[in-house]
Amino acid sequence: MSILQTHRDGVGLETGGFWTIYDKLCAGVPAEVSVRAFAGGLHWFGVQSGRALGLAMAPREIPSTPSLAGRVAGQPLQTAAALSKSWNFADAALGVAALNSHYNDPSRVLGWAGLPHYAFKTGANAFDSVLPRVAGRRVAVIGHFRGLEKLAAVSQLTILERRPQPGDAPDPACEVVLPEADFVFITATTLINKTLPRLLQLCRNAFVVVVGPTTPLTPLWFELGVDMIAGLLIDDVPAVWQIVQEGGQHTFFDHGARMVQIERLNSPDGAEKPGP
Repeated sequence: MSILQTHRDGVGLETGGFWTIYDKLCAGVPAEVSVRAFAGGLHWFGVQSGRALGLAMAPREIPSTPSLAGRVAGQPLQTAAALSKSWNFADAALGVAALNSHYNDPSRVLGWAGLPHYAFKTGANAFDSVLPRVAGRRVAVIGHFRGLEKLAAVSQLTILERRPQPGDAPDPACEVVLPEADFVFITATTLINKTLPRLLQLCRNAFVVVVGPTTPLTPLWFELGVDMIAGLLIDDVPAVWQIVQEGGQHTFFDHGARMVQIERLNSPDGAEKPGP
């Protein structure tokens, strides 16, 4: 039984272990690469390594500071990436940004995402892209994203949020909502707060999308019960770096970066993926 199947059956944590996702992501980071620079911005953490810049949303739930503050630059990228497993959410955000500085290098992503068993789109909104597929279906979105009005108009939408806004459901409702959902969009910040393993367990038969600039863009997700990933490619590192340093929030979507979506159509051996 594959990891994908065990997650869909709701027993993935028992068979694969809580840290499976993190260990697999960290294992792909090369030993010879170091952190060139780190910025702990108001809204985003950024890590530069090699030619690329990786972002992760700055933690807001529990005030904390990175334990390596003042010593991050020059650290092995593997050391920084391993912090993604930390319960100090500032360290965890630094770790995910380090992962993204490796995985979200545009040349690396374009090298695998163009293979025939993936569908690659650039510049499109992940929520808008699936509108024809979600009409009348039960859709859950974890995290209160901007621009969900079209999705709400065509589907049976539930927004689950740790800090609910009017009309949102509190995040403990995931235990009830997700097993009954047809489509589930999960913010990649759940990597930081460690709720992602349980959320994937609960998405038994859903089409699952991991979404947001915090998303590591790697085909590993398709082994872990995810059908589509939607994340950020940074084409102009200096421009986005300045935005992060100066406390910008969404400006980089129009200046130096683009959202992309990658969906697995079938496995490399030609087997069709299971549908929702």
